[in-house]
Amino acid sequence: QVQLVESGGGLVQAGGSLRLSCAASGSIFSSTAMGWYRQAPGKRRELVARITSGGSTNYADSVRGRFTISRGNALNTVYLQMNSLKPEDTAVYYCSQLLRSTLYSGYNNYWGQGTQVTVSS
Repeated sequence: QVQLVESGGGLVQAGGSLRLSCAASGSIFSSTAMGWYRQAPGKRRELVARITSGGSTNYADSVRGRFTISRGNALNTVYLQMNSLKPEDTAVYYCSQLLRSTLYSGYNNYWGQGTQVTVSS
């Protein structure tokens, strides 16, 4: 059983910074893409940032230049550094990882439980 655990959310004033972390545990053989998504109240879940196993990244237009996604040294760890936060960044942030449990199994997409980020004006 694979589990993703996020941490690092909280309350911050506009202009401040937060760093989110996501670590996967369980039966993991390898991973490909990792990403961060967010969902604000009454809105659909949206991609914030994504990083491939090769290190290629892409960002939502709304966060480009302010957020940075990176992979940790530990296997299946991903971070999201969020700077210059705005009230409109307020949302529940979810980690997503595309993982396979064995060499012969297919890749499945796993989600964390989410961590709340609240930016006050």
